Parts: sequence; structure tokens; C-alpha cells
Amino acid sequence: MDQKGKIARAAGIMSVATFISRVLGYVKDMILAVFFGATGLSDTFFAAFRIPNLLRELFAEGSMSSAFIPVLTEYRQKKGEEEARDLVRTTFTVIIIVVGLVCVAGIFFSPAIVAALAPGFLAFPEKFAMTVLLTRIMFPFLLFISLASLVMGALNTKKIFFIPTLAPAMLNITIIVVVVFFASRFSHPIIAVASGVVIGGFVQFAFQLPSFFRSGYRLGLDPDFRHPGLRRMAVLLVPATMALAVNQVNIIVSNVLASYLPEGSITYLYYAMRLIQFPVGIFGVAMGMAVLPALSEHAVRGDLERLREDFSFSLRLLFFIAVPSMAGLIALREPIVNLLFQRGQFDYAATRGTAEALLFYSLGIWSIVGVRIITATFYSMQDTRTPVKIAAVGMASNLLLSLLLMGPLRHSGLALANSLASGINFFLLAYFLRRKLGRIDATRIALSFGRTAAASLVMGLSGWLLLHGALWQKSGQSGPKALFLTLTVLACISAFLAVSYLLKSEELRYLKEMIAGRLKKRPA
Repeated sequence: MDQKGKIARAAGIMSVATFISRVLGYVKDMILAVFFGATGLSDTFFAAFRIPNLLRELFAEGSMSSAFIPVLTEYRQKKGEEEARDLVRTTFTVIIIVVGLVCVAGIFFSPAIVAALAPGFLAFPEKFAMTVLLTRIMFPFLLFISLASLVMGALNTKKIFFIPTLAPAMLNITIIVVVVFFASRFSHPIIAVASGVVIGGFVQFAFQLPSFFRSGYRLGLDPDFRHPGLRRMAVLLVPATMALAVNQVNIIVSNVLASYLPEGSITYLYYAMRLIQFPVGIFGVAMGMAVLPALSEHAVRGDLERLREDFSFSLRLLFFIAVPSMAGLIALREPIVNLLFQRGQFDYAATRGTAEALLFYSLGIWSIVGVRIITATFYSMQDTRTPVKIAAVGMASNLLLSLLLMGPLRHSGLALANSLASGINFFLLAYFLRRKLGRIDATRIALSFGRTAAASLVMGLSGWLLLHGALWQKSGQSGPKALFLTLTVLACISAFLAVSYLLKSEELRYLKEMIAGRLKKRPA
């Protein structure tokens, strides 16, 4: 199998695992919607969860991949497996110490943190106090998820993708179990959700350990803080963390500004963001994680031509999958929100508020997933400085646009600002990557995007015509609605594939050939 086939296969494996995790995540969200609706109580949890979730991005999943995978790949390629295992043990020790101290500090300073990130809650003492309590309960989640990310990165360098990508499903399963079976035993049921988050973080870490040990790695304390690999990671980690911090500031800005908007605004934005994370996670994150080890190998060997080819292929294939997902979410936004969440305390007003935010968040899906690939390309060359500089421009753009748009569009304006800022980030990253590599196959990428966008437009219009009406304003009838929505989605996919075929899509042809090749290899 050629390198493109390996990347596509790895991305496919990770997409399947991510799909399972995301589905379980939506089951969790549906349960939370039934229990807590879009109320002040749900706002306290989602505001509190933003804090450890932000730090997870900074210390764990995002920065760990960008710094750890390229350096560990270099050690395995140039210095051998024993040196790589030493680096893993040293990194484990640093995480225990540094992230552990961050958790302790976070628990102690939770009141100040909540006041800074949700200042609108200060006017409601009970709401503020509950948010502080939930924040303190969830801070240890950061340590467990950081350890889980270390294990995931080590497995990815050995081309093991399914188990690490499936591990977040364990987090969702744990939260579901805790809420359904133990929430009624708490004086404040929302505390059960926060407890489930912490327990789920540990389960996500432990779930990967059997594969980790079978791969030859071991965990243990090795406080060699002068390890050259650790120093190299630190050099990459600081700007990578800053880049992720800048990106996360966009979400925090929305959270802060939404705390001044009518009650439920934070919840609308949370659920809408969760829905766009479905295609972003299944396709964007999966492709970014799948392509990073391959690009890192090309960069270590100095093979920039192969690096350019794999970058172009990955981005075109990603757009071919993500853009129709974007069109589908826009066209079917209200039926999707209705079916998933409109029950219990979550009424039609909440459905409309969430659907409006979903519309504007969805406009940025193409650029969000595209940024994942371009950023991974920079990281593979151990350049983490350029993305942070560009992300800073995106942060400033998001803040300015949020302030301009939140007045006329309220929470939807915050979602639109996020999408526009993401687009600015994408184009600036692409420009500087072209300067670094000389060329990035831009014409081919643009033509492919145009064909995909045209097919997606036809698909979206078809879905909207098939699935709009008074049925999606009412609660209940989940069975018929699910069947109707499923059939419509299948019809939309068929329309997209048909138009893509007529437009002679290269990506469709490649996927057909790859699937046909795999079918031929199967024994009769």
C-alpha cells in the first residue's frame, strides 16, 4: 500500500473510532438535555467545563500531539526503540509533576478563574458558587486526560490508531452511567455530571494501557529533566501551547460575552459547537492525527516533495468529506437539533436557539478542518512558531467580529464571528506554508474544493426541500422522525455522490479504487 493509501486507511480507522465516540457523546448530551434543559443550571456546568476543557487542549491533546509525536518519531527513526521508551518515561514523569501542580492551583484559584471566564455570573451568587464547585470537582480531569494523550501519542507513532481514538468513548460511557444511575443520589444532580467527567478521564487513560504495554512501552518515574528530547519537546511545546491558547481564547471570548446575553445562550452555543465537532472530530481531527506521523517521517528524511504531495492529498480528501457534512448540517439543522435534544426541559425555543447557532458555526467547518491539516504540516517540520503568530491574528479578528456581531445577532453573532475568524486563520496559514514549501498544489486544491462545493450545494438544497415543516417544531415521535431524517440523509449522500461523479471528482475516483482494491484482496 502506498503512503496515500496508508494515510487514508489510518484516517478511516480513526474516523470509525471517532464516530463511535461522537455518537456516545450525543447520547450523553441528549441525557443532559433531558435532565437539565437549556437553563441556568446547565449554563453553570458548561461554563465550568470550559475551564478544564481549555486546559486539556493546552496541556494534553493538542500540544502533546504537536510536540511529542514529531520528537518521538525522530527518536525512533534515528536513535532506536530504547531511547524512545526512555523519552516516554521522562515525559510521563513531567506530566505527573507539572500538570498535577496545575490541578492543585486550579482548585485553589477556582473562584478567580470563574469570575474571569464567566463574569456575568457574579450578579447571581448561587449560580456563581455552583460554577466554582463544579470547576473544582473537574480539575483532576486534566491530569488523567494528559496521561491519556501521552499514551495516545506513543501509540500513534507506531501506527496504532483505533484504540487511542476509541478511548474518548470511555469518557462518554462513564458520564452516561454516572448520570443515569447515580444523579438522583446527589443533593445537586449536576454534581454527578462533574464527577462522571473526572472518573471518565481516568477510564480513558486506563483503556489504552494494554495496547501501550503490548507495544513495548512502560510507565515509570524517570525525573531526567535534562533529557535532550524533553528539552526539544519544550522548545516546540511552548509556541504550540500558545497557538492552542489563542485558538481557545476564541471560545472563551464567546463564553464571556454570552454570559451577558439572555439565559440559555451559553447552552445554545455549547450544543451547536458539539454538533459541528461531529464532522470536525470524525474527519478533521482524525485526518490531522493520521497524517502527522507520515509527514513527520518525510520531514525527518528531508523529503519535501513527498511531504507536499501528502499534504495536498490529505487536504483535498478532507474537503471532499467535510464540505458536504457542512452543507448537511446547515440544511438539516433544525430537524437534527429537534431529534437529538428536544425533550424534557429542552423545548422548541431551545431548539431554535441552538439551530441558529449551528447555522453560523457550520459555515466555518471547512476552514476549521483545513487548519488542522496545515497546522499538522507545520508541526511535522517542527515549526510551531508560525501557527501561533497567525492564530494571534485570528484571535484579534474573532474578538473584533464578536463585539460587532453580538448586538444584532446575539449568540448567533458569536458563532458567526468564530467561523469568520477561522477562515482568516486558514488563508494566512496557507499563505505562509506556501512560502515555506515553495508550492502547495494550490490550483489543484482550489479546483477540487470547487467541485466538492458545487455537489454539496445540490445536496443541501435537496435535503432542505425534503425535510422542512411543522413536524420539526414538535417534541416526540422520535421513531418516525429518525427514520425520515435517516432516509433524507441517505438521499442527500446519493445526490452528492452522483453530482461528484458527473463533475469527475478525483477524490471520489480515488476512494472507489481504494475500496475496490481492498475488496479484491479479501479471500473468496
